[in-house]
Amino acid sequence: MPEMPVAPSASFPPSLAMTLAFIAALVLGLLLKFWLASRQIRHVARHRSAVPSAFAQRITLQAHQKAADYTITKARFSLLEMALGAAVLIGWTVLGGLDALNQWLLTSLGTGMAQQLALLAAFVLISSLIDLPSTLYQTFVIEQRFGFNQMTLPLWLGDLLKSTLIGTLIGLPIAALMLWLMGAAGSLWWLWAWAVWMGFNLLLMVVYPTFIAPLFNKFQPLQDESLTTRVTALMQRCGFAAKGLFVMDGSRRSAHANAYFTGFGAAKRVVFYDTLLRQLSPGEVEAVLAHELGHFKHRHIVRRMVLLFALSLAGFALLGWLMAQEWFYSGLGVRPSLSLLVTNLPASMPAEPNDALALVLFLLVVPVFTVFLGPLFASLSRRDEFQADAYAAAQADGADLASALLKLYQDNAATLTPDPVYVQFYYSHPPANERLARLPAPTLPDL
Repeated sequence: MPEMPVAPSASFPPSLAMTLAFIAALVLGLLLKFWLASRQIRHVARHRSAVPSAFAQRITLQAHQKAADYTITKARFSLLEMALGAAVLIGWTVLGGLDALNQWLLTSLGTGMAQQLALLAAFVLISSLIDLPSTLYQTFVIEQRFGFNQMTLPLWLGDLLKSTLIGTLIGLPIAALMLWLMGAAGSLWWLWAWAVWMGFNLLLMVVYPTFIAPLFNKFQPLQDESLTTRVTALMQRCGFAAKGLFVMDGSRRSAHANAYFTGFGAAKRVVFYDTLLRQLSPGEVEAVLAHELGHFKHRHIVRRMVLLFALSLAGFALLGWLMAQEWFYSGLGVRPSLSLLVTNLPASMPAEPNDALALVLFLLVVPVFTVFLGPLFASLSRRDEFQADAYAAAQADGADLASALLKLYQDNAATLTPDPVYVQFYYSHPPANERLARLPAPTLPDL
């Protein structure tokens, strides 16, 4: 019997591989996030009716149920946000939204730096407008319902205007510099761009506390002399020097409480929310500050900066390679310029740069593939938090830290019964039961 002729195997286009890999990662990531959020909702609802035995003497049932309802409400809303985010991402990429925007701007402005900056600005503007209803709902519905929102609409609009203006004044020049480097610095442009980006971020850490943050909040020197003396003594014991101790009017926008370090080098400062000082005793404030100092003592901040620098370098290098690949664009629903498709273009046809297009595509796509690394980074963060807790217990009163954590969990409506699997993926801080199990009994009196 004669053999049947075998048709030659068609090559698998790289652009199709890119499309399929992108869609597969997006679907798998979305299913994973939906599954985790559903687990969290079910687990918290299942334990809503009773305070965990470890907290029964110090947390009221009313506070516990408020935290459960707050957690469930946010998780349910996140399901809608994730679905909308996935739809918008598909619209930008394989459905051709970004390509349509790019072609329209090319027709309107021609090629060059102006068109590229316009593409970046238009993308940011449209994305912000799409996210606007979600932001408003979270602030004026969810946060309002649970008693956390202190913002008025005029204040919110003022913040939006100021942040937009600052973002424009800072963002456009740095974007223009990056695009110039992409086009003028040769094959190793990504290395130069990475160095500029890192330098910019370090400069921003110095500039932000002094010039930008005061545009949104008032910062007053800590007036409580006894607390100032106590905190200063703690920092001296820990070998930490700060430019000053400040109280921020966080209550003007939210009832949530917090404290943080900001700045870099000589510009370091300690900032307390006014809500935190109202809720905690001096000993508890000292313990919370000691926890933050623990991060510096164990060089967590330095290690995170080094990790950020390394990941940023890898990201720039990857972008440098991808932007030269035609399949990266076509596989994501975008038509690159002829300069990428045809070599030795006639002089009468000037090359159209793909730099801004590649940058936007990269920012859209990378989170789709890196979502699966979340548990690794969350685990590293939780390890650091345990170390900072241990340091605080050694430098201050561990029982005060435990009572401060309990107050913060209660005042911020943080659930005491998160789903364990959800914790592994998302929690940058250990859940309350794990943190308090490693600390002395809190100083709070029983109910």
